Amino acid sequence: MKNKKVEEVEEEVEEEYIEHRNEMYFFLEEYPEYRISAVGRWLENSKGEVIEGVDTYFLHITSGQRCESVRDCFSGWSEQDEESDEKWETLCQRIEELDGLEEIICDEESFGL
Repeated sequence: MKNKKVEEVEEEVEEEYIEHRNEMYFFLEEYPEYRISAVGRWLENSKGEVIEGVDTYFLHITSGQRCESVRDCFSGWSEQDEESDEKWETLCQRIEELDGLEEIICDEESFGL
């Protein structure tokens, strides 16, 4: 009996990835001028499957720099009066309490709370 060596050659198919980015904002419904921006970024393959997860973050109120949490958006910045501080605090709390935050950031243009 002869041994036949069978080599399997796998053809590597270069898959295309599509980068998606959605910038949106959360706002207080009763005071729409109080808003915090957030960004969602992800890659999808040609089948529409998300590759390597979704990257979500917030944008600093004054500098626009990346912030990992909604509260980081106020680092180095504060409102001048107690009433404004309370409204910002309310908005932060409502964002933190949201279920499905990642999905909202990736799918919505704006989201009232």
